[in-house]
Amino acid sequence: MSDRDRADLALTAKIEAIHRRSRGVYGSPNIHAELADDYGIRVGRKRVARLMRAAALRGATLRRYVVTTLADPGAQRPVDLVERQFYSDGPDRLWVADITYIPTWAGFLYLAMVLDVYSRRIVGWAMETHLRTELILAALNMAITQRQPSAVIHHSDRGCQYTSYAFGTRCQEAGVMPSMGSVGDAYDNAMAESFFASLERELLNRRRFKSQAEAKMAVFEWIEGWYNPHRRHSSLGYRSPVNYERAHQRSIESDQSVCRLRRQTALAMEGA
Repeated sequence: MSDRDRADLALTAKIEAIHRRSRGVYGSPNIHAELADDYGIRVGRKRVARLMRAAALRGATLRRYVVTTLADPGAQRPVDLVERQFYSDGPDRLWVADITYIPTWAGFLYLAMVLDVYSRRIVGWAMETHLRTELILAALNMAITQRQPSAVIHHSDRGCQYTSYAFGTRCQEAGVMPSMGSVGDAYDNAMAESFFASLERELLNRRRFKSQAEAKMAVFEWIEGWYNPHRRHSSLGYRSPVNYERAHQRSIESDQSVCRLRRQTALAMEGA
């Protein structure tokens, strides 16, 4: 066996370990990033892809999901403050929200979520057996409690839950600015659609739930135990939402330290 073959065997073992830890969802780009970050192994992405093919490893594939929001023609409609510009230069400035369904043998569950555009972190979510306004209020209240935003835009489609009086009142109380695109338009809420696509291919397509309690636990573990703290995103430089926010906070603290040092230096020079 050549040195190259032995190196490939050792690398394949690490690739398989990362693939298992990702619950079988990572493809070669994410595994390539984790090899560099966690193991200090810097190899070509094509080599990782080749070894994955040889080991019969592959990432999760995509499937479309069902739209679950319906418009209320008589409801007052907030303006679209986003206009498909899904960008934010910091946390808790722009959130997107939507609803999807979770199939179980005991009937459907519905998942409402609130996602921070800056870090892709799920900051609020709730699950119920119904699509009433209480579902999205529970997700919104979780986001407000956890994040304590000062002036955040909350963007959704024009589903009747998001145009309800109760939802509008809660936003006003919390200083949240509602923004709405159109109904069922993937381009109007692309980031929410992307999150649900990940949920579909990484969890829902791979498991069948016998009970609603089992589904709730699985979704909880996927969001809080995997997606937020560990799942890497190419748009975040192959970092997880939690780690991306930590890097942002470290940058702020570093800038503040520099400012304090400059002020201290200036004061010292004035007193000299």
